[in-house]
Amino acid sequence: MEWLRDPDEIYRRSFEIVRTEADLTALPDDMTGVAERLIHACGMPEIVADIRWSENAVSSARAALAAGAPVICDAQMVADGIIPSRLPADNQILSMIRLPNLADMAKDQGTTRSAAQVELWKPFLPGSVVAIGNAPTALFRLLEVIAEDSSRKPAAILGFPVGFVGAAESKEVLCGTDHGVPYITLLGRRGGSAMAAAAVNALTPGGEI
Repeated sequence: MEWLRDPDEIYRRSFEIVRTEADLTALPDDMTGVAERLIHACGMPEIVADIRWSENAVSSARAALAAGAPVICDAQMVADGIIPSRLPADNQILSMIRLPNLADMAKDQGTTRSAAQVELWKPFLPGSVVAIGNAPTALFRLLEVIAEDSSRKPAAILGFPVGFVGAAESKEVLCGTDHGVPYITLLGRRGGSAMAAAAVNALTPGGEI
């Protein structure tokens, strides 16, 4: 069986197919590249109808990255999917889910490790870009922290938690709460670390296809 081996051609054809199969006409110009990368990450052109974003989400995230803001990730898989060489200011990519004390913190707080780590995010949150691609509990807790102390607002939240319990609900809260933080998300159960990382990569210089 013949199969394509040229990585550049695979890349070119992939996005050619995305543009052919996905209806991107309803998206503003600055969201088109983000949507293309999200589709590429999951292989589902039909997600376009469920992508949601707030005004200035793309510009806010890009300005934060250009200013050197860290990217805070809920899962190591999200952090591993971000392309460091594309970040504009040698930005830190922070993932705290593997810290050895986190299990004890979660037990003491009566919550998940993903939610408990948000306490450790607090010093880094102001002006950051937060990418959540796994845990709804991390997104729920992040929104609580912002409500408790508005000085901890990130510049943008890229909210793509995935799963059957809490994922859809956490994204509804992200879209439906007046928290004052720009966001990009995908409604429903779908999401994942690859999509969260793709969203970050789309917001870096040259990230648009």
